[in-house]
Amino acid sequence: MLGFVAFLYYRPLSSYVETRSALNVRQAQVNELRAEKARLEARLERSATLVALTREARQMSLVRPGERLYVVRGIAEWRRAQRASRDAKATIGRDG
Repeated sequence: MLGFVAFLYYRPLSSYVETRSALNVRQAQVNELRAEKARLEARLERSATLVALTREARQMSLVRPGERLYVVRGIAEWRRAQRASRDAKATIGRDG
């Protein structure tokens, strides 16, 4: 008789445990999404200023009417050459 009663309670109890586990997973997802929403809202508030919008537009190579767009290439190579030149001068200065 006790085995039969346990059999009858097995399905509802297993369903309850599965549902509780799924609820915990969903609650964690909701918390993550709330945190992401807060980050995005803060980003939106920061980007609503004219300075931020201008900076983002410049990063996308947008210009205002009447402005000219200049593309400068080779900046990284130029910086390496400048650094090498500076390092060479510093070495020569120490030698003598």
